Amino acid sequence: MKILILGAGAIGGYLGGRLTEAGADATFLVRDARRAQLDNEGLRLRSVFGDLDCKVTTVSGGALTPIYDLVILTCKAYDLDSAIDAIRPGLSPEGMVLPILNGLGHIAILNETFGQERVFGGTIKLSASRLADGTIKHMNDWHWLRFGEQTGELSDRAASVKAVFDGAIGLEAIALDNVMQEMWEKFVHLSTAASMTCLMRANTGQIVATDEGAALFQEMLETSAAVARASGYPPSEEFMESYRALFADRQGTYATSMLRDIEAGNRTEGEQIVGLMLRRARDLEINSPLLTAAYAHLKAYEARQANDGNI
Repeated sequence: MKILILGAGAIGGYLGGRLTEAGADATFLVRDARRAQLDNEGLRLRSVFGDLDCKVTTVSGGALTPIYDLVILTCKAYDLDSAIDAIRPGLSPEGMVLPILNGLGHIAILNETFGQERVFGGTIKLSASRLADGTIKHMNDWHWLRFGEQTGELSDRAASVKAVFDGAIGLEAIALDNVMQEMWEKFVHLSTAASMTCLMRANTGQIVATDEGAALFQEMLETSAAVARASGYPPSEEFMESYRALFADRQGTYATSMLRDIEAGNRTEGEQIVGLMLRRARDLEINSPLLTAAYAHLKAYEARQANDGNI
């Protein structure tokens, strides 16, 4: 199976590195500067599951041919349109797209572009960051990739993709028969965590160190869960108990990538995560002043950055 990975940032770099380490036929589609860095220095990955320094295969957009059986999208959700343009020449006639993007809005766009039958649903629980020197740093022991057919079928092609990942160290891939449920639960998780950590500009433990923060965190989680429930994807009790505990842990150090983007003065996925959850809540007539405040905070950040010329 020939695999094309769009980007070699935190998530794409980790996935591609582990696939390469396992002997898979994986190629990175990257911009010229990152390609030169990877070609000259190789990929560097630092993880609790073992460090990796290896040569990788790269390609630029202009050199793509339609030979890839699986294209993995790991871009920011706001870059989806340009990502589609970039991968289109490389996708084989029977090739599949596996998007590992935050939020849910990208699925409808990819379905319209490539056809639902050629688009997996997918989520990843992996906290990683690309450092200034290009090194991929795995932040904790999260290492779970979940994907599957949108129809819920456990197909042969999903099984073949899982088989490619089975040899990878520090990465557990699971083919699901309910991937849309999984994506909704991830959406609840992300909208809650991003809303609170960005609104409070602090990690989970710092927020819940006060009674007010702990209560607000639980309120945000229950609101996001209510939206999912009203949309036909009720989070499981196991999921809810897990995240109630995570968002009540005073020793927790979980800081979302959206918070790191704000702290670095970068563009965020606020529209695709918090904004989408708020729009869903309003459509369902679920009132949430806290979710509204989190979204307003992100939009104010964007306005300030735009005025300062930083984004």
